[in-house]
Amino acid sequence: MTNRKLLTRRSLLQNTALAGVGIATGSIIASRGFAQSAATGIITSDGVRPTMPYGVQTGDLLGDRAVIWSRANKPARMMVELSTKESFAGSWTVRGPAAIESGDFTAKMDLSGLPAGQKIHYKVTMVDLADHKIVSEPYAGSLWTPPAAKQSIRFVWSGDTAGQGWGINLDWGGMKMYETMRSVEPAFFIHSGDTIYADGPLEAEKEMPNGDIWKNVVIEEKSKDAETLREFRGQYAYNLMDENLRRFNAEVSMFAQWDDHEVTNNWYPTEDLTGDPKKSGYKETSVDLLTARAAQAFFEYMPLRRHPAEPERVYGAFSYGPSLDIFRIDKRTYRGPNSSNDQEAPGPETAFLGEDQKRWLKQSLLGSNATWKVIASDMPVGLVVGDGENQFENGANGDGPVRGREFDLAEILRFIRDNGVKNVVWLTADVHYTAAHYYDPNKAQFQEFAPFWEFVTGPIHAGSFGPNKLDNTFGPEVKFVKAPPEGQANLPPSDGLQFFGQVDIDGDSDVMTVSLKDLTGATLYTQELAPEV
Repeated sequence: MTNRKLLTRRSLLQNTALAGVGIATGSIIASRGFAQSAATGIITSDGVRPTMPYGVQTGDLLGDRAVIWSRANKPARMMVELSTKESFAGSWTVRGPAAIESGDFTAKMDLSGLPAGQKIHYKVTMVDLADHKIVSEPYAGSLWTPPAAKQSIRFVWSGDTAGQGWGINLDWGGMKMYETMRSVEPAFFIHSGDTIYADGPLEAEKEMPNGDIWKNVVIEEKSKDAETLREFRGQYAYNLMDENLRRFNAEVSMFAQWDDHEVTNNWYPTEDLTGDPKKSGYKETSVDLLTARAAQAFFEYMPLRRHPAEPERVYGAFSYGPSLDIFRIDKRTYRGPNSSNDQEAPGPETAFLGEDQKRWLKQSLLGSNATWKVIASDMPVGLVVGDGENQFENGANGDGPVRGREFDLAEILRFIRDNGVKNVVWLTADVHYTAAHYYDPNKAQFQEFAPFWEFVTGPIHAGSFGPNKLDNTFGPEVKFVKAPPEGQANLPPSDGLQFFGQVDIDGDSDVMTVSLKDLTGATLYTQELAPEV
């Protein structure tokens, strides 16, 4: 493309006007430097009042706890005021951590002691560490705590944000899907992975299949594949420049997981990129080193709770009242190398979930008393995803008996059946189209499991692809699919093939209704699931 112009750290055009519930209403069209000026016009001893240009987020809801996040533009301390009333009557204030250079000025606090089943209103402020009399404007948000008793629950899920060259297009309205999802008023959101595209450089202009031009907001950190910590951090900051996403984050808590594009396409531990023609642009060829930097940025910028024994652990279990438990799994971190995936016996090369995670998942499912057990997976069970010639990225490897990475999945599915764990539903994204799959042991090559549903959806704001080939090992049957027309791929968000899923659990009957929806919020497919008792 011609005349690409990067908006660098030196070219700040930030609008921090606050309105309504504290959402920054101006379009941010700059990068991540903040030392020069502030649109508020407030001048302090060093020339700028603390601001929170990327808003606020909450996540990892668990009992009376929630993680709250923000980022300052300079060294500052997070302070959080909370109330069960929108007027903030009877509020209380919690002193949070300092946002300093070592964490890229992000601050994250694990709040506790929150009342159950309540809408909690909060305001985050940043106090200048050099002068405590200088305080930011408040940034307001809200969250719903898990209920103690049965009540109706609504949540949404999807995946894949700002991929395949389709970034923030202000002329089109930015990342519209986040506004569509916000409009259905969910209690929380499961981001099923590819929260960023660290390996997705953006050009200022990208030609669409119809010949029109898509215009991206561009920043320096998105001009190349991310390799440095600064570049990985910039991927998250870029997405948070979108007004729709900031508004969504302020009102909807997130359970975030990662997949491959948080690091690089189709990565696996110990991978070396040397000699890979698809990764020729990388100067750093150690995927383990890239992953360490990527994980630091991921945990700095996403509202995840750190595990005390394994600070980079993504998988975890979350109870959202008597009707729902969520099991966030990680098919990326503990896998063996991508290969032909046709090994006839389990071993180190067939690892997909890893021994520790499998043990945790079994124990957590067995200990769950919730009506519904949702397994939030970063990849589908039975869709074939390749990685070059005769290599596989997913567990599915083509029709036939259990082989390769499928051994881990077969082990979990057999455990669920043998231990009478009921009402398990799999939710996922990754493949950039939407579908409903019913897995039937009577139609499967491997039959030692109980029937279950899997719902696939996405992307949020990325190229549309698919559909993928199904693998009959676990007997999936397509009940619904919506994907690009045959022969078309990487369609832009403006083509409308962007999807999310909505789950409603009735507080009286515990019936789960799963709806697959498009960019406009229109319902494409609905499946009612009555709980098995």
